[in-house]
Amino acid sequence: MAQHFRGSYGVTITPFTEGGKAIDIPAWKRFIDWQLKERVPGIIILGTTGEFLTLTDDERTMFVEETVKYVDKRMHVLVGSMNAYTPNAVRYSVEAEKLGADGLMIIPPYYYTPTEDEIFAYYQAICEKVSIPIMLYNNPYTSNVDMPAKLVGRLTRSFEQIRYIKEASQDMARVYDIVEETQGVMNVFAGQRIVESYLYGAVGYVNPYGNYIPRASTVICDWCAEKRWEDAKKIERLINRIYAIIQEGHPTYGHQCYSKALAAAQGYPVGDVRAPLTTFAELGSEGEARVAKVMAVIREMDALVDKIESGSRPAGIAAE
Repeated sequence: MAQHFRGSYGVTITPFTEGGKAIDIPAWKRFIDWQLKERVPGIIILGTTGEFLTLTDDERTMFVEETVKYVDKRMHVLVGSMNAYTPNAVRYSVEAEKLGADGLMIIPPYYYTPTEDEIFAYYQAICEKVSIPIMLYNNPYTSNVDMPAKLVGRLTRSFEQIRYIKEASQDMARVYDIVEETQGVMNVFAGQRIVESYLYGAVGYVNPYGNYIPRASTVICDWCAEKRWEDAKKIERLINRIYAIIQEGHPTYGHQCYSKALAAAQGYPVGDVRAPLTTFAELGSEGEARVAKVMAVIREMDALVDKIESGSRPAGIAAE
């Protein structure tokens, strides 16, 4: 298990053809090329933003296989292999490893509100069948359970595959608590508040913003790793503005709908969302107005990154 994950890992959209009828592989390859151009270290497919609950098993298999094959080790590919039914989570995890995924991101069984022992048994069943790294995903707002630092420590000590966690409880001290509980063995990825999470010991950021600002998402993590806190905070303030614009809408619009609309606005159309989510087309003028507001922030962000990167290069050294 020699993988070493660091930096910004976008939880990517799943591109669909017209009406959500099928996965659009040509659009996906163009999207991946964009991610690679912006030097993204890794992506996570089939997460919440990837609408994993709307895919058939055959679609899952095809999408993982096509992604791994096309990326061809040029960046890391992690696969969301969670399911409310443990045997399905095991099956998806085994399949992802066989198809060449670099790692897995797995949230606890959702809906049931499982006990800590039930959560432990769930991950144990998966770890007994796979050897690639597993990123725990702690998001009590979607899974209905919160994994405290002590449970994370128990899982980390019990299974060598479990060495990463996306910590999205919004409890900033949790990042520090997990690092302390695991004596630095667990690698924490922020789920929000990037700079603050890095200050508490995070080593990466799992985010939906990589779908439309892959450059800035990558750069902010690079700057945090270099302890360029003030530069990183300037980017985070703009990301917070984007978040506020999106959150002003109906909650179910979420990052799936706008991630796709904003990717299209950036020149990489990836279709719309599948039911039951509200499509961008259904939002009409409201959606168009919000995208316009976000794109204005993105232009400001691009200019800021250009300015900071230009100022950090020695005189006479041009950007690549």
